[in-house]
Amino acid sequence: MKKIIFPILIFLLITTGCGFKVFNQSDLINFSIEEIKTTGDNKINYYLKNKINSSINSDYKKKVTLIIETKKNKTIKEKNIKNEITKYQISINASIQIESTEFSMKPFIIRENGDYNVSTQHSQSINSEKKLIRQLSNNLSDKIIEELLFRLNDI
Repeated sequence: MKKIIFPILIFLLITTGCGFKVFNQSDLINFSIEEIKTTGDNKINYYLKNKINSSINSDYKKKVTLIIETKKNKTIKEKNIKNEITKYQISINASIQIESTEFSMKPFIIRENGDYNVSTQHSQSINSEKKLIRQLSNNLSDKIIEELLFRLNDI
């Protein structure tokens, strides 16, 4: 009896699927961004605007305005025995408010943190900082897009 049930059970498990389907984010976009207003750090805002505008470029009747306020905070993370700074930590906070004529939503905050090592040459330290800011801005914009899709598709 066990010899018959075991192969049938395995066959059923293999042939039947759970119905899980990977979603495409572009299929979930049912709104268009009318305007993005930004305050705070200009470089971070530039990266955020470009990434959000390139990701959401649809023409739908539901139009929203994004108000993004960014704050960059650079702190000392580590010092060596000689009391020289060896690592900095950068944290970026973005407060996003969604405005529309059809609905209103509470603002939400997204944070990204990262750190970089101080190099012996000042120019290399500046390049490391720029790379980190660009990476954190890209991560932040991805999180903003995900949150927008989540919040606006619930309406």
